Amino acid sequence: MEPTKPKGMNRRTFIKAGMAGAATALIAPPAFAEALQQMAGPEHSAFPKPVYRTLGRTGLKITVVSFGAMLTPEPEVIRVAIDRGVNYIDTARKYMGGKNEEIVAKAVKGVRDKLFIATKTQPESHTRAEIIRDVEASLKALGTDHIDVIQLHNVTGRQRIFNAETREALAQLKKQGKVRFCGVTTHKNEAEVLNALVDDPDRFFDTCLVKYNFTSGREVSVAIDRAASAGIGIIAMKTQAGGYDTTGLGRISAHQAALKWVLQNPKVTAAIPGMKNLTQLKEDMAVMGMSFTYADVRRLDRYAEAIAPFYCGFCGSCEAGCPRGVEISTVNRALMYAEGGYRDLSLARATYAELPRQATAAACSDCEGCSAQCVNGLDIAAKMERARTVLA
Repeated sequence: MEPTKPKGMNRRTFIKAGMAGAATALIAPPAFAEALQQMAGPEHSAFPKPVYRTLGRTGLKITVVSFGAMLTPEPEVIRVAIDRGVNYIDTARKYMGGKNEEIVAKAVKGVRDKLFIATKTQPESHTRAEIIRDVEASLKALGTDHIDVIQLHNVTGRQRIFNAETREALAQLKKQGKVRFCGVTTHKNEAEVLNALVDDPDRFFDTCLVKYNFTSGREVSVAIDRAASAGIGIIAMKTQAGGYDTTGLGRISAHQAALKWVLQNPKVTAAIPGMKNLTQLKEDMAVMGMSFTYADVRRLDRYAEAIAPFYCGFCGSCEAGCPRGVEISTVNRALMYAEGGYRDLSLARATYAELPRQATAAACSDCEGCSAQCVNGLDIAAKMERARTVLA
């Protein structure tokens, strides 16, 4: 994924390229022997020496570019990353219809003791018994006796952080040695969530996986600084602002520039870009040790201009203006999974399906006009119409 608008490419061409998805095909299993042999040759130098940072008070030393396994179809891709020094892998129970943890299990077989695995829990309800069952299902799927970081998935406000029943479940799992550390993930209201973790007098949660990229508001950076200073380990996701793809780029892509922008912040321990194949793995790992330059600033400026008509930052500010209570930011996130660099319609529809029907774009179908207003000028009515077409 190389999300920028190259010289000479107009906006319409860029958008067309973005909607077309990544040009690089997944490497099928039979091709792996050849691919790995090539990587053992002169191009092996493309994988730099790993760079590590400490994940807050957990004390875990993890690679600054770690592995987001959400869309990785082949364990061999993850194993190549492990062999090149990547030591933190992020997955979840719901990824790939429940198959992603099994893929990770195959990748880490025989080297589990050298790695840190993070997964997520998001049962239909958040009772103590269901959380425990969900985490134990992850342990079985991952083929491991412990999870290094268990995360409450998709936290959007303070309430879940202080839920006593949730904490009781996680505390029991920690006492049993099935979980080492606890964290949360957040795509929305990131500053509120981060500040709640700091304000918690018990400091129950150790980490936060947070949506953070060059389009993020200052309040998110301030909250990250505050949380990291309080010992909370910060891991960044959604670092490529949709990862919309283009062609004709130079040696350093805007995809890499976006990753470098995140990692220039010393308060961020690591980023977990999603990597489907060896090409993306090589591109992402190359960033370790690179500095963020003025040329990167210019690349990101062009990219931001190009994606402005359709990229949603999931801030949720528009939702107050919707009389139907549509969760516009989540609908737009699902749409991004379908049409951005992810190019995963199954993930998009699964994310959309998690919403109650009354909170989906279906609720907009009989509105005469859209009263929700985007602070960045997105045409929300057009986005919701597009969602009804693509995600239903």
